[in-house]
This record gives sequence, C-alpha cells and structure tokens, in this order.
Amino acid sequence: MKNAIISAIAASAMLAMPALAQDKQAAQPASDPAKPMATPPAGTAMPATSNSGAMAAGSGGMTMADTATAKIKFVSVKPADVTSSKLVGKNLYNNKNENVGEIEDLVIENGKTVTGVVVSVGGFLGMGERYVLVDPSTIFLHRDGGSLKAMVDADKDTVKNAPEFKYNKKNT
Repeated sequence: MKNAIISAIAASAMLAMPALAQDKQAAQPASDPAKPMATPPAGTAMPATSNSGAMAAGSGGMTMADTATAKIKFVSVKPADVTSSKLVGKNLYNNKNENVGEIEDLVIENGKTVTGVVVSVGGFLGMGERYVLVDPSTIFLHRDGGSLKAMVDADKDTVKNAPEFKYNKKNT
C-alpha cells in the first residue's frame, strides 16, 4: 500500500512536469547551467498558498506538513506520462548512443515540478562516480516498443565535467 501511495505521488509530480520532452523543438536550454540551484533547508515547510496567504488545498503539489489537511484525490495517467520508477536507474545516452551516465533521482520543487535530474557520471562499479544535476528540459525520452530510452545532446566529457551536485542517496 505504501508503494502504491508513493507511486501515485510520484506520478502526480510527473504530471506536473512539462520538462521531459519527447519533441526536440519543445525544449529550451537552461539559461545558466553552471549556476547552482537553491534548495530549502531540510524540514522546511513549503505550503502552497493563495493570494490571501491561506493554504490552497489541492493546489497541484505535495506540501511539507506535520499532518495532512486536504482530502485525498485520485488522478488518471495519460499515455505520454512517465512514472519516476521508469526513469530512475535508466542509463542516459548521447546522440552517438554512448552511455554518459545514469539517472539516480529527481529534484521536485515545492512538491510540484521536477526541476532537476540527478545523474551519476564517471567511475566504475560505483567507485569514483560523482553526481551532476541536469535540467529536465534537456533530457529527451524515446519509446521503442516496450522500453524507454533517455537521451541528451552532449558528449561524454561535457557531462563528466559538469559542475558537481552534492548528493547522498542514502540520506534522502
């Protein structure tokens, strides 16, 4: 049951994510890929609010809180939607079909929008790997039969030499 709830939450977050495009024309490059992304301190409440400052129940995103204050809603998945479980663990390829990394995690801003994709690069069998944070709008997904392929327009060195993202997947 817990996994079903987590999957439903992840699916709803993916629904709000217009950035993982299948159409190359729809993507825009990040304005400053070297600029680090700001993240709130752990445990910070990030409630969705209306113009009056009151909590906007069902505002389309997950909210950090001590208790749930909005009634549960259920959603439908569209054929083009992708669940996070289908992305995490996928190899990331470039246009030369070279493996340039592996998708490790997703960064979800205020429980609503995927703002970054954590990719492990370099290393061998987990030794010497480091993490970079990729703008989701620069990752393209391709369905080939029953499988999903994640691709970026970058060579191996560009991805390997990107600014490091401090990530500890054991303490998430």
